[in-house]
Amino acid sequence: MPVYVYKGLETGNYYEFEQGFHDEPLKVHPETGEPLKRVITPPAIIFKGSGWHVKDYAKKSEKSEEKSEDKKED
Repeated sequence: MPVYVYKGLETGNYYEFEQGFHDEPLKVHPETGEPLKRVITPPAIIFKGSGWHVKDYAKKSEKSEEKSEDKKED
């Protein structure tokens, strides 16, 4: 289940709540009754290593580079 971040409008505190994807956003804190506003947060994704672009795209060989340069000269 996704975790959504909310900010309390009175205290400024941040809260995390697990909710279904199709659930309506909370308007008040379920325990305190404080008014809430959902906060947009960046996705929790981290890219490490050499990266997909190095592995998935072959480097141009010297021959193909020479051919492309010859075509440019014509």
